[in-house]
Amino acid sequence: LRGLRFISSNKASNAWREVQANFDRLARDGYLSRSDFAECIGMTESKEFALELFDTLSRRRQMKLDTISKEELREIWQQITDNSFDSRLQIFFDMVDKNADGRIGEAEVKEIIMLSASANKLSRLKEQAEEYAALIMEELDPEELGYIELWQLETLLLQKDTYVNYSQALSYTSQALSQNLALRKKGSIRKIGNSLIYYLEDNWKRLWVLALWIGIMAGLFTWKFIQYRERYVFKVMGYCVTTAKGAAETLKLNMAIILLPVCRNTITWLRNTRAARVLPFDDNINFHKTIAAAIVVGVILHAGNHLVCDFPRLIRSSEEMYAPLGIYFGETKPTYLALIKGVEGVTGIIMVVCMIIAFTLATRWFRRSLVKLPKPFDKLTGFNAFWYSHHLFAIVYVALIVHGQFVYLIRVWYRKSTWMYLAVPVCLYLGERILRFFRSGSYAVRLLKVAIYPGNVLTLQMTKPATFRYKSGQYMFVQCPAVSPFEWHPFSITSAPGDEYLSIHVRQLGDWTRELKRVFSAACEPPVSGKSGLLRADETTKKTLPKLLIDGPYGSPAQDYGKYDVLLLVGLGIGATPFISILKDLLNNIIKMEEEEDTSTDLYPPVGRNKPHVDLGTLMRVTTRPRKVLKTTNAYFYWVTREQGSFDWFKGVMNEIADMDQRNIIEMHNYLTSVYEEGDARSALITMLQALNHAKNGVDVVSGTKVSSDIKLLVALLSL
Repeated sequence: LRGLRFISSNKASNAWREVQANFDRLARDGYLSRSDFAECIGMTESKEFALELFDTLSRRRQMKLDTISKEELREIWQQITDNSFDSRLQIFFDMVDKNADGRIGEAEVKEIIMLSASANKLSRLKEQAEEYAALIMEELDPEELGYIELWQLETLLLQKDTYVNYSQALSYTSQALSQNLALRKKGSIRKIGNSLIYYLEDNWKRLWVLALWIGIMAGLFTWKFIQYRERYVFKVMGYCVTTAKGAAETLKLNMAIILLPVCRNTITWLRNTRAARVLPFDDNINFHKTIAAAIVVGVILHAGNHLVCDFPRLIRSSEEMYAPLGIYFGETKPTYLALIKGVEGVTGIIMVVCMIIAFTLATRWFRRSLVKLPKPFDKLTGFNAFWYSHHLFAIVYVALIVHGQFVYLIRVWYRKSTWMYLAVPVCLYLGERILRFFRSGSYAVRLLKVAIYPGNVLTLQMTKPATFRYKSGQYMFVQCPAVSPFEWHPFSITSAPGDEYLSIHVRQLGDWTRELKRVFSAACEPPVSGKSGLLRADETTKKTLPKLLIDGPYGSPAQDYGKYDVLLLVGLGIGATPFISILKDLLNNIIKMEEEEDTSTDLYPPVGRNKPHVDLGTLMRVTTRPRKVLKTTNAYFYWVTREQGSFDWFKGVMNEIADMDQRNIIEMHNYLTSVYEEGDARSALITMLQALNHAKNGVDVVSGTKVSSDIKLLVALLSL
């Protein structure tokens, strides 16, 4: 048995040198104190467990020590890293057997459960330690002697896997997948070839769109470059003006198409058309950022060449050279300041300043508040600064149109093409904003239920407007006027399309979500005795719930799950929200299919000897009835979280799926990263308790659901 390791397997082999170094650093007068033992052997995250281990090994030597020498530490280290299972089992038994009488009572079992729960940060398990201690005693002490012995504890360890195969973290299908993912030695050429094939399969949509976009920019730049190289102005300003004009043409294009990726309603509609087969709609925001980067380059080339190159060359030109350009700049040669103060110069400066502000505050460092500024400049970081600064582009577009009408070196109106580039994208974007404004007002929702879960997660359940139709995996924007009358924030919809309500789960991650939680916490009622300890509110709550506005739904990659036979859903923490909607929708479809089959059986009973005859009318009515066809044959859901309380977020959904999915289409696995991997002595008792309680009661002791919580490393998933 690989279990009951007191030191992680990756540390035990060559860790004695590190332990010696820690001893030399922590020891006083050649002795290590009991309080420093955990840090010395590398158990700082489970100090209580380490101290209990120290006391146990001291009891073995029939002495109570507060300090140990390096030789004694070496002896202890050899014991806890012993490869013999019997030796490790005896140490574990001695940890439980506090009075060293060779027997373990229920109180001692409860104490070690609480110690293991504390080491693995399982607060709920500590609260129910007495109940689980009684369960272990019931299983191992059927004769009610009031104690268990070493051989009984060993039996529980060795027979753990016989409890309904509970400890088997993966299904047979999952195991086969894991085995197929085993790394095989490949030649370097074949490896590079496979990597290239996989890259092209994953990115061919992005690559052709980028190639087309870059090609169009290159064509526009070249066209304007050649056009101005053939004009007289080239003799005065040289390649400065050709480069500036070429860059200006790419800026017109990019300032137009940068609006398209943020036209969410249009993209959501296009996702359901054949265009989704060739266009990467999932990368709309990345494309928006890429275009923004190209705009930065274009501004540098355009404004830079004007300010530092062709303007100075124009001013330094002779009267004879300047004369043919008088129709554009005036009969008198302008000064540098006059060029800057003109309509073209002022509008250009306004655009550049606004772009610098918006682009800077949109960077990850400012948007995510990674840059820490002193007050009051701290207001320049965070989502609010990003959101409001982005609205400066309204000024940019007005200035751009004016700039295009007063552009240098062009007099004929139909050659002033800026408005031509912008007309369709700007009208489309304005139409989207107007639609969102009126639609959010028409989507009046009434809050049905509010709950605040551990981990600072707020769940909001609301009425579903009659015209609000969505797919699982999509998201919607939410506004709470009590928090901010202008801010809209996106959240995945966690209810299924077949539900009669809408629901979202919001985790506190920033200023807006923190204030949202505070506002709803004030409206919630304190926990009632006999019920869960959650802050809750519903329609019967005396306090008035804050108003909520919604807008959507909007498309996302997850909405296409129905196209696949097998689903692999991996969610990390609150990132599992779209998958919860998908699982609920799958469950609803499974139930509908079963109901249709039952109805079909009632209307069209089997025909044969001694069985009723079915008339033609009944046969036609049954065979023409449209049936719901579920393409998905299997769904595997892996949820990884680091807090035990997180399982409360979707506890009801997971229990419902476990009860209703009789065909075993959906397979769910919970992974709690705060628990030590299976085989570690700190989690050994929890692993035993999981298997035992699930076999007896059908409930997982970690998640509190009917879905198993695995405490193994995610080897199969990491291989992906």
